Amino acid sequence: MITQPPSPIKRLLVVNRGEIAVRILQAARELLHPVETYAVYTVDDETHVHLGNPHHALLLPSSASYMDIPLLVSIATEHMIDAVHPGYGFLSESSELVREMWEKAKIKVVGPGYEVLEKTGDKLQARQLAKACKVPVLPGTHIPKDSSEEISRFTAKVGYPVMIKAIDGGGGRGIRLVETETELQKAVSQTIGESLSGKIFVEKAARGGFHHVEVQIIGDGTGQVRHLWERDCSVQRRYQKIVECSPSLVRDRSLVAELIEAAVKIGAAIRYSSLGTFEFLVNENTRQFYFLEINPRIQVEHTITEQITSLDLVRMQLLLFQGLTLQDVGLACTADARNAPSLVSIQMRLCAEEPENKFLPSVGKIKQIRLPSGNGIRVDTHCSQTLSTSVGPDFDNLLAKIIVTGADWDETIRKAGRALQDTKVEGVKTNLELLQGIIGSQAFYEQRVDNVWLESEVDSLLETGREIREARKPALEAPAFSGSSHTIARSSHVLFQKGEAWSIDLSPIDRQASHEQSSHHLLLQKILRNEFPNSIAAEIAYTIPGSTGPHTTHYRIKATSTPNSAASISSNHRRGDPNNERHILSPMSGKLIEVLVDAGDEIEKGQVIAFVRQMKMELEVRSPKRGRIRWAFQFEDQAGEEIAEGVLLAELEYVSSKEKGATLLGKL
Repeated sequence: MITQPPSPIKRLLVVNRGEIAVRILQAARELLHPVETYAVYTVDDETHVHLGNPHHALLLPSSASYMDIPLLVSIATEHMIDAVHPGYGFLSESSELVREMWEKAKIKVVGPGYEVLEKTGDKLQARQLAKACKVPVLPGTHIPKDSSEEISRFTAKVGYPVMIKAIDGGGGRGIRLVETETELQKAVSQTIGESLSGKIFVEKAARGGFHHVEVQIIGDGTGQVRHLWERDCSVQRRYQKIVECSPSLVRDRSLVAELIEAAVKIGAAIRYSSLGTFEFLVNENTRQFYFLEINPRIQVEHTITEQITSLDLVRMQLLLFQGLTLQDVGLACTADARNAPSLVSIQMRLCAEEPENKFLPSVGKIKQIRLPSGNGIRVDTHCSQTLSTSVGPDFDNLLAKIIVTGADWDETIRKAGRALQDTKVEGVKTNLELLQGIIGSQAFYEQRVDNVWLESEVDSLLETGREIREARKPALEAPAFSGSSHTIARSSHVLFQKGEAWSIDLSPIDRQASHEQSSHHLLLQKILRNEFPNSIAAEIAYTIPGSTGPHTTHYRIKATSTPNSAASISSNHRRGDPNNERHILSPMSGKLIEVLVDAGDEIEKGQVIAFVRQMKMELEVRSPKRGRIRWAFQFEDQAGEEIAEGVLLAELEYVSSKEKGATLLGKL
């Protein structure tokens, strides 16, 4: 047993990024007793540091460092940290992080503690805990499985559909719906592949008519647990929430009170400490509810609970961590769950993705972003108009959480519609029109949505969103934003003219290098296109010094702003020709993790030839035609390689179809 006696926080290290890092840093800086704050960041992802404004910022070697426990322990030890906050995602549910920080450095991790994480971070153990507390669970396996044969025997008893789940999954990762026997083997292998432990289980799927409702729990470790009402998270795509609201859309408050009571009962049984979310599926028509899982951490959608309760949940979490009780933080009494809270709040997740293309993440540089403001509107984000921000393949594609709060449902819906109308993002594709379609739909207004509604109505909701957007054009277009210069200016204000020239002095940054400074000369001969700073095309004369005198070469250049690193630009990957029907191209940038074909292989139309990973998604690249492989991508690094969109993955000797372009199937 790991015992961590409470003590005041003096130095807090936040091992997360994005808007949640900003939120934690701000709360820590507002505490009555000063806390020295530390943030971590990577070279291409630092906006949360600028907005969170910690006392210290520590550069990580790579994006993978957020999951590197030995490295994080070393960093915390070096800077004499006494508390670490993991936020959500990454290592927030890792009991190993808690154990290693304490055993190696006597550093505590903000959260419910090692023993509770062991019981709740494992979804199978959490199910057993709920059953022990007499809380209903869906039929499922009792021990981890690792083969489709074992799972097939279970499904023969309960019937399809079923859910295949990783015991350590979350955030849409490690979960598959299986509706027929033919889908089982593939779903099992994919779910195991997304599980760090490689352990999975199966449970009967509850589809249609069910609301996804979660209860916000807070405890002080003494056995005293309080609820802070519930949230409705039914509007999801790929098992990831996109719109959440509080109170829930379940109108039967006595039924809501039952599941809130169940959540409090489970929390009290394990003497829960800190913040936690207990999730359920609820069918109002049959008055049934089933326990799903426990998220033993701060939740993405904690914001709407803060809005309806006027409580700072992150601040309370930090105070409880330092030894205060529920009574000390003003939660001595329990609210009656049969009565709905007096306010209504909705959170909308603005994400860089393409809803019309299977929610494929959109990677690129944000050229302009405008987020809403006004009475009853809150925005949690790591993006800013004055900071250059890029969406890369390594991290979550959440740009901002737009939270609106009103006195009742009607007022909150109107406020949400206005907030979305005032939102604008350029440079990457977003789900903004889908959000507008959801808020503007009659079904959502009438609260007639369940956990399958969004995925069945995506096309119509997108059309509704486009109509709403087109119906209300701004009276005056805002000026374009140049993220690289941190200024706002129309691109036409930067003028380039034929005959302009620059003298360029090049000298190595490495002071130990022996190279002398060299002067080059660049002359603009013709401007082909000027959309600076986003792109520019021109004909130039470039002169470099030489032993026998200056040497001039004429070039036609095209420069486009990009988040890609120099390493990816200068890679030796072959570019494919989209007009060549024998070429199978990568339809997206990301990490190529597996190529399944080799030269000489005969392939069928629709056969999977490769896997590309971007953010949480792994995409199957399928051949659009039948043929024989003439050439296939060869890895230089067996761990996978970063590739750009349009890289050639395979070339065919012959084809037997006139269809063009690779096809994608996503898995999350």
